[in-house]
Amino acid sequence: MTPTTVAIQAGDPLSHAGVTSQLRPRPEITLMEWDAAGVPPEVVVVVVDTVDEDTLRTLRHIQRTSTCRTVLITTAIDEQKLVSAAECGVAGVVRRSESTPEHLVHVIGTVARGEGHLPADLLGRLLEEVGRLQNQVLGPRGLHVNGMTTREIDTLRLVAEGYDTADIAAKLGWSERTIKNTLHTVMSRLHLSNRSHAVAFAMRQGWI
Repeated sequence: MTPTTVAIQAGDPLSHAGVTSQLRPRPEITLMEWDAAGVPPEVVVVVVDTVDEDTLRTLRHIQRTSTCRTVLITTAIDEQKLVSAAECGVAGVVRRSESTPEHLVHVIGTVARGEGHLPADLLGRLLEEVGRLQNQVLGPRGLHVNGMTTREIDTLRLVAEGYDTADIAAKLGWSERTIKNTLHTVMSRLHLSNRSHAVAFAMRQGWI
């Protein structure tokens, strides 16, 4: 099996040395230096005590300047900071207390394959936080966590049910021009070729 290339970023030399000593002997991992201007690693492991603004700034920089995926090792993290970290491209989270070499290698491999990893209790709290954001913040503004508006989802749902533009406009109380513009906006933003493609995409995403 080809080793996963990994770079480590830590807030202090001791943390950097500790994670390096855990990963260096592992044949599944090839360690390399972080160099945003050079060839990026497949995974960057960021080691911090807490997820503060400096941490989020580091994560955003990695997200903007490279194609690598990010694993975050942290002492403590709550659901709100978890949402912020996810927005900054973090695909895996490991608590320091659980960061054994075996577990780290497992999480790094999972993230390198394009999947994600969260501690089980954090996953449940994340889902609760996403639900709260939807109900209290996004919902009243006609938005959804998937970036779609209520109008867009309602329109796609009715298209999926076989209604034409005039019928959809009548059911939703909008003009036909508004419905056409809504569909055009969705297809342009998501690079979809036609209405059937848009409906199929929305169904695969679980939006309708």
